[in-house]
Amino acid sequence: MEQITVLGSTGSIGVNTLLIAQRYGIEIEALVAGRNINLLNQQIARHRPKYVSITNEVDRDKVDHDNVFCGATGILELLDLCQSPTVVNALVGYAGLAPTLKAIELGKKVALANKESLVVAGEFIDMSHIVPIDSEHFGLWYLMGERPFSKLYITASGGALREWQIEDMRTATFAQALKHPNWSMGNKITIDSATMTNKLFELLEAKWLFDTSNIDAVIEKKSMIHALAEFKDGSTTAHFAGVDMKLPIAFALRGKVDEEILPPVNLLEIGALEFLPITAERYPIWEIKEHLLANPHLGVVVNAANEEAIKQFEKDQCHFFGMAEIVLDAYRKFEDVKASNIQEIIEIDREVRAYVSLS
Repeated sequence: MEQITVLGSTGSIGVNTLLIAQRYGIEIEALVAGRNINLLNQQIARHRPKYVSITNEVDRDKVDHDNVFCGATGILELLDLCQSPTVVNALVGYAGLAPTLKAIELGKKVALANKESLVVAGEFIDMSHIVPIDSEHFGLWYLMGERPFSKLYITASGGALREWQIEDMRTATFAQALKHPNWSMGNKITIDSATMTNKLFELLEAKWLFDTSNIDAVIEKKSMIHALAEFKDGSTTAHFAGVDMKLPIAFALRGKVDEEILPPVNLLEIGALEFLPITAERYPIWEIKEHLLANPHLGVVVNAANEEAIKQFEKDQCHFFGMAEIVLDAYRKFEDVKASNIQEIIEIDREVRAYVSLS
């Protein structure tokens, strides 16, 4: 029977992955979760994995399983034991990088939802092992085929504060920035959506996945169009789909899908669609878009500074726009760094975080 390992099983991507696995009779060899032990125990009862890993050692006794690993090293130890050929990496943040590298080292296919792996270390990752689980990159792949394209586009919702007056955004609280109008996901990705950092990351991912810098993003508030491909013959095609990750997950796990995963889009219910530019006035992080695409090795700087900035915003130690100010300051400070291997990536990440913490 086909087997997979699921990293980040209690998050939205992980939960949907388990639904797709159950639908197609795919066995779950291992589950990796964070702190939601109650949901993890429900998943253990339903899927009966051989191995389980959690974030904190103190929660070990709460887990209804005999083979429990803990912490970052625990995930790597678990991967060493797993025989499943596919690893779904839906971990959040920089913590997802080491498991991606480990899975590739072990010769596994990585169904990747962890943006930070490619943002931080795309230069050192063998893309032949990567299948993206992301509505935008899945949409691009679905559209492109073998035809020569001239430009690729991904779409953004605009985030929780998209209707706010710009002068009011500075006073937005962490809770307000989490009130996304279109979907409900984890805290980090929702804050990144509000600042447009997630879309900057997705552009970097697309650069590595499709080997192009000729890519941009626009706002489409209804989140019904996820990607567009502009071809050399002058035509442009768009990928419509509902706001549901089951479709890209199904393709990542199955390779080919011939049955309905989502209900078809009802064009009459959608009504009018509007495309809007992403401006640096509302989303200051957008200032570095072109420079970052030309210098993708600096993704490690942006990611480390961004993760630390979000922590400060959550603790009310900076205002909403302060997050972008922190990232842009670090970007200028570390503009000349360039890692030549993974160890140097780790060192740069550490240095950037230390700099942001002391600033």
